Amino acid sequence: YSSKDLHGAEFIDSYVFNQAEYIRFNSTVGKYVGYTEHGVKNAETWNKGSELAQELGELERFCKHNADIHYSAVLDKTGEQG
Repeated sequence: YSSKDLHGAEFIDSYVFNQAEYIRFNSTVGKYVGYTEHGVKNAETWNKGSELAQELGELERFCKHNADIHYSAVLDKTGEQG
């Protein structure tokens, strides 16, 4: 996110194996997307199951809940001279 109002906040959950991303959930897209043959198969399965509902709630549950804490910590340090 780029502003304190969190309007543009985005949650991304990537799955990587052997340094290659094979599946990703993006809250803006609202579903899993596969990047390999295995990832595509998993994305299709996960988009139909309870995994999708859980990921859809993470932006509100985790990201926006903790964003104020982290935003303040960064903002308080910005411009400090040491």
